[in-house]
Amino acid sequence: MTQTSPSTGQVQDTPGPHPGARGRGGGRSGRMRVRPHRAWAVAVVTFVTLVGAAAFASLPGLLIDPLHTEFGWSRGMIGVAVSVNLALYGLTAPFAAALMDRFGIRRVVACALVTIALGAGLTVSMTQVWQLILCWGVLVGLGSGSMALAFAATVSNRWFVARRGLVTGILTAGGAAGQLVFLPLLSWITEHHGWRPAAVVVACAALAVVPFVWFLLRDHPADVGLAPYGAAEFVPKPAPATGSAGRALRALRDAARTGPFWLLAGTFAICGASTNGLVKTHFVPAAHDHGMPVTAAASLLAVIGVFDIVGTVASGWFTDRLSPRRLLAIYYGLRGLSLMFLPILLADSVRPPMVLFIVFYGLDWVATVPPTIALCREHYGEDSAIVFGWVLASHQVGAALVAFLGGVARDTFGSYDVVWYSSGALCAVAALMSLVIRRRPAVAVPALAVTG
Repeated sequence: MTQTSPSTGQVQDTPGPHPGARGRGGGRSGRMRVRPHRAWAVAVVTFVTLVGAAAFASLPGLLIDPLHTEFGWSRGMIGVAVSVNLALYGLTAPFAAALMDRFGIRRVVACALVTIALGAGLTVSMTQVWQLILCWGVLVGLGSGSMALAFAATVSNRWFVARRGLVTGILTAGGAAGQLVFLPLLSWITEHHGWRPAAVVVACAALAVVPFVWFLLRDHPADVGLAPYGAAEFVPKPAPATGSAGRALRALRDAARTGPFWLLAGTFAICGASTNGLVKTHFVPAAHDHGMPVTAAASLLAVIGVFDIVGTVASGWFTDRLSPRRLLAIYYGLRGLSLMFLPILLADSVRPPMVLFIVFYGLDWVATVPPTIALCREHYGEDSAIVFGWVLASHQVGAALVAFLGGVARDTFGSYDVVWYSSGALCAVAALMSLVIRRRPAVAVPALAVTG
């Protein structure tokens, strides 16, 4: 007989008397076999979705030189398309989090993946720069923003009470794992067959994930009769939240009246500027400027993805145990230090100091996400996923600015050095801002029933 524990939501199989027991006094009939909570299966599907969807995030840095060579577009103009992509990625996130409350996670994420596939697929026939901005900037930006880190925050908030920090770190690492899988492949395809087949691979990867989302993902633990993992009691599924856009704007209005929001938004803007906007977009062309083959530079980014997985999961574990404010200060300080050394490490081949930078920087790549989500949850409660969506918007605005300005700096000065140094200095500012975020007064919380 299968039972669901009302206190933990844990699924338990309680066998009745075995037909062959023959008067053994019940024997094994009193034992219970506990299966893993369904929340872990949902987390696995979410992880796989983020891995597959990471393909589209791996391509922009590989497109700059091929598009410049084929069409004669300036790096600054190509950077505009990347900037639009990154900005919409962030600005869409809070509305997507609200839409998930209205229509469900499955529908929103499935539609987002189809939009990404459409945008990436249409780029193969473009001939004008405005088409790049429309397809890669607008369509892929809207689609990616609809299943951004707010997706991971929504899943961890709904399905987990215990181990939220750890799960958030694991889900965040999904993007790094996808980068690890796709970046070397896409760089090889781009170098040997051109950028168009690489764009087709991105479109196919996004479509391939849709069945996993539609058939395996569930919107809420109550859909399968369970409590969230580690919850002390069953949580009924809330009614669909109407007025998604209004709710997202109200959450922004309320959060904007508080100091922690602006500090979190400011630090996360610098986070985006020093990762997606800078390294993910400009590292490959910067290394190529020094004579390094594109495939070798792309492989280094993939190695960053390896250590990012380790660093992000570890950051989630630390977030469950240590002060998120202090963790952010440490992460930003170390990142800024590493970027200051990068200009003297770039060379025509991969050397040990560069490998050391890749390991050091990779451990810190998105380690900032779990403590940032934790601080949003601490200060903004039920609206934390939406507020984090707005904080993520600032992340992508920062990334968009540096994606554009980095290209302009390269066109103007002939190198990226000024961008590396400026980003390192900004990270030092972010470290100080993190320490200024005040603690929320402690409140009593219900006891947790942690199992599995």
